[in-house]
Amino acid sequence: MGVVLGIDVGGSTTKIVGFRKGDGVHTLLEPQFVRAADPVTSVYGALGKFTVENGLALSDIETVMMSGVGASHITKPLHDLPCRNVPEFRAIGLGGLYLSGLDEAVVISMGTGTAAVYARRGSEMEYLGGTGVGGGTLIGLSKLLLKMDSIQHVQQLAAEGDLHRVDLCIGDIAKNGYEAEMPVEMTASNFGKVSDIASRSDIALGLLNMVFETVGMIAIFAARTHHIRDIVLTGNLTTVDYCHKVFRILSGMFNVNFIIPDRAQFGTVIGTALCGL
Repeated sequence: MGVVLGIDVGGSTTKIVGFRKGDGVHTLLEPQFVRAADPVTSVYGALGKFTVENGLALSDIETVMMSGVGASHITKPLHDLPCRNVPEFRAIGLGGLYLSGLDEAVVISMGTGTAAVYARRGSEMEYLGGTGVGGGTLIGLSKLLLKMDSIQHVQQLAAEGDLHRVDLCIGDIAKNGYEAEMPVEMTASNFGKVSDIASRSDIALGLLNMVFETVGMIAIFAARTHHIRDIVLTGNLTTVDYCHKVFRILSGMFNVNFIIPDRAQFGTVIGTALCGL
């Protein structure tokens, strides 16, 4: 049986995955990613690396499915392999359902920006909108405020941070004895209480918290429009440890079920390959 490849082409990072076709059961070949100076270089680099490490010949590959903003740069077949473009939102939805094992969910793709897709097995995927807040926001603000452009370094710096020195919480503004449905620890305003003694670590933690809370609330609003609780998170930002804490807190506050599956950062490229099966 042949192999169907999926390639998700970013500006400088390309992800690739494959499925070896079988009789009713298709075997996932472990996803990979490569970085390069431009999309075309990264695509050919990803293809070469993937075939070598999986012992594949070009003749083993039936078709190549492609998605992502950089896919438009690929205007001819790759090494004479047939290529087909996949709508990115369909790939996001299929990948989220595959990784979570669910039949219905809101799937959130957290990349440079954030996209929300309503996914239901056997149906067309519905793009629900999104926000420009995402990994690009985190990197950009980190450059401005911390003089750092590595999310990994920001995460390390944030480990010593204290949110109480940057964020305004409900408990900060509620009167004694005030009772409401909102927990006192809920954020009332990101960076709404920046202290004069706020450290770089405090600011780093505040940035992480702002990005993930914004994405989380967009996801919750999207899930409510379809009266479901399951929200699958995918994309590169799922590799940031702090996001697990934020989404765990939001799950309890708003009675939803945030799910970060294994290989979540590869959700879109896995969905891209699935479109070829």
